Amino acid sequence: MCRQERISFINGKIFTSDSRKPYAEAMTCSGGRIIKIGRRDELPEDLGQVVDLKGRRVIPGFVDAHMHPVMLADFRKKITVMPPDICSIEELIQAVREHREQQGPGKWIEGWGYDEQGFREKRSPNRYDLDRACSDAPVSLMRNCAHIRCVNSMALKLAGIDRNTPDPPGGEIERDENGEPTGILKENARNLIASLLPQESLEKKTDNLLELGKLLSSQGITAICDMGNLDESDNFPIYERAAARGFCQKVGIYYMWDFFMNDKKFSIPREHMDRNRQIFAAGLKLIGDGSISGRTAWMDKPYKDSQDNYGISVCTEEMLETAVEFCKKNHCQLSMHAMGGRAIERMISRAVREKKWTEEGIPYVRIEHVTDPSEECIEKAAAHGISFVTQPIFLYAESASYLANLGPEWLRECYPVKKMLEKGVCLGFSTDAPATFWSVPSDPFPGLKLAVTRRAADGTDCGAEHAVDIETAIRLYTRGAALAAGFQDIGMLAEGCRADFVVLNRDILQVPAEEIDRVRAEETYVDGSCVYRAD
Repeated sequence: MCRQERISFINGKIFTSDSRKPYAEAMTCSGGRIIKIGRRDELPEDLGQVVDLKGRRVIPGFVDAHMHPVMLADFRKKITVMPPDICSIEELIQAVREHREQQGPGKWIEGWGYDEQGFREKRSPNRYDLDRACSDAPVSLMRNCAHIRCVNSMALKLAGIDRNTPDPPGGEIERDENGEPTGILKENARNLIASLLPQESLEKKTDNLLELGKLLSSQGITAICDMGNLDESDNFPIYERAAARGFCQKVGIYYMWDFFMNDKKFSIPREHMDRNRQIFAAGLKLIGDGSISGRTAWMDKPYKDSQDNYGISVCTEEMLETAVEFCKKNHCQLSMHAMGGRAIERMISRAVREKKWTEEGIPYVRIEHVTDPSEECIEKAAAHGISFVTQPIFLYAESASYLANLGPEWLRECYPVKKMLEKGVCLGFSTDAPATFWSVPSDPFPGLKLAVTRRAADGTDCGAEHAVDIETAIRLYTRGAALAAGFQDIGMLAEGCRADFVVLNRDILQVPAEEIDRVRAEETYVDGSCVYRAD
């Protein structure tokens, strides 16, 4: 459909995510935007092309406000270290062996997605396991959280890592009882390998992203935030090339400050920061700590069965101050990764010292994950217009690790969504795909299910007192996510907004809560044009 053509959608059950008018049955779109929404008899006389929704449920397109799409598109081509294919270290070893036999010696073997609690052995693989699998090619496996990398002896040798190598600032080279590296590289130590890994060509990355875009459309995802890479590469040209070839999602791109802080030539072109573009540069990303499942999030009390492990503070003062300076100077958003209580308090305490430096409607600071915030931090964020972007899929998919690392009582207090909303925080949902223990990590429906039930995939009680109703959960994955990321005209179906929406195969407002994850997108529309239709 030409974007200028008028089109009307009638006979639907539309949930708008707009609190002023939450429900409608019809809407008329023109030029990619909604010009009227409400009852059928409220539409303009000229309906243009008419689409009968036949009583199906319609919701705004999902806005995944925190993911790593270029990484996800690349990881989908590597060994996926997750059930049902790989459930033990021995099965992992066999998968690496098979990969080695297919490609020959000397070439990197890469995989992603493992979680210790997902293995029968209930431990992380190490260099010795991977050496059994392959000793004549370097092997690198990224943990599901993307904060820990496991490599074999050849990879350690190529990187020059031995017993005498010091831990980098904000990182840890794990060592055995004899002082030898185990092959497990935590937080900033994982970057010691990054420059050695093979890089896909721009053309190949574009092809991978186009393929991923089709998956996102099939999941009802119409806008995303790319939260950066684990190296100094720039994703902007990849998205531009993909968009020219049909990639349809709207994208806000963030640059990982770790890799650009010392580059005096780094800048973001002013024209790239125009948020009216399909692809725009949103700002910078800082990593303040690690992950709960990897026991590297910086907590305000020690992890279960430990007296002194509080996690890792990753971000240096210089990194924090220069990031604030850059974002203030360029009037762009600053994203701060903070899972543990200490990291959250540090980042929010620094942010509230500043006056807002972004345009109206764009939070100057957004905090990512926010697993274990204090009530004081929640109140400060609300008072200063700092947004939170959190991921319900973490509890849903990683409850075994949360139980092992925090225990059941602490787990149930994580991600207090209802309290955040009651205090007035601008809050949005997302997935952090591929950084979670789920084989299709970008799927929004399991996260919606967790938000409503507060039950993990394995049935673990994740704190029923923090559950929200399905309408609130959808708002957080649409309008809430858009507001938290600073998208201006998406995330709800209202006059003047982009006509980005999803037609569902079941009425998600009526299905039993335990069946929310079985709901699927039947059709997805971007700017009023159908970009996906189920077979």
